[in-house]
Amino acid sequence: MKAAVIEQPGLENLKIKDLPVPEPGPGEVLVRLRAAALNYRDRLTVEGGYGSRQRHENLIPLGDGAGEVTALGPGASRFEVGDRVTLSFFPDWTGGPPTEARFETSLGGRIDGTAAEYRALPEHALVPTPDYLSDIEAATLPCAGVTAWSAVISQGGVGPGDVVVVQGTGGVALFALQFAKMAGAEVIQTSSSDLKLARVTELGADHGINYAAEPEWGVKARELNRGRGVDHVVELGGAATLKQSFRAIRVGGTISMIGVLGGPRVELLVPLVVTRNIRLQGVTVGSREQLETMMRAMALHRIRPVVDRVFPLDELAQGIDYLASGQHFGKVAIEI
Repeated sequence: MKAAVIEQPGLENLKIKDLPVPEPGPGEVLVRLRAAALNYRDRLTVEGGYGSRQRHENLIPLGDGAGEVTALGPGASRFEVGDRVTLSFFPDWTGGPPTEARFETSLGGRIDGTAAEYRALPEHALVPTPDYLSDIEAATLPCAGVTAWSAVISQGGVGPGDVVVVQGTGGVALFALQFAKMAGAEVIQTSSSDLKLARVTELGADHGINYAAEPEWGVKARELNRGRGVDHVVELGGAATLKQSFRAIRVGGTISMIGVLGGPRVELLVPLVVTRNIRLQGVTVGSREQLETMMRAMALHRIRPVVDRVFPLDELAQGIDYLASGQHFGKVAIEI
């Protein structure tokens, strides 16, 4: 089979190789992968940026994938050959709250990921793909989709009438916009591009703020909610944006911390968090159960992922470079 392999950290060490097709063991199924998707996390992994939380030699990268079942291992019974399936980002986190053990294995981290034609995986790590979604669309869901779902719905508890700030126009951001609108919220989207802000308006965003033209966008977001402050911020920027998120959030509001696109270190205004009763919560993807719940909601509302560009597996390195450039609107996918 064809697979992308990081021989050692560095994008220049990403090679396309021919490897044996794996055999499914007890309780496993063999999946012919048809699509994968890229996340900011994958770029860090290629560079060895996760330290002890990843393998650094001969790793098949990427954590998102979808395809069909081609063989069953002994005792496997959840699926049949020919079933279309989507992979769960954390194979051993089937449900319940996060724990160290459930975080232990992640696709494309400590174990091989989805940048390959075949993967043998435990059947409990897979979910049926909704009929209305293509494999490319389904492959965008396990990391970015579930992260946004956790931030907005399962951990965030956003509901009708809430005002939500969503930062950016990447994959997580656009899923967060779609889920917040599904929940009946008013959405303020930020971007440095007026063109992208026009596109998020077409997707349902109620307001757009160009943070390049308006660096103090937190004040503007507060003004848009009549000076009260917003109920929820989907925080993707990290060090570059957290100060403005604090300015935007209302007393008792929630900031869902997801990304560190603007840097990993920031001066935290602890008295502000305490005196304004702000909830600052970290979000790290979610369980298979959350993936299944999210898919049911998406199917009910016919929500489709926004896919910007699709690269073939042979051009994975170019896809990673494109993602790093920040030009994308929505998800960057890989066809296998």
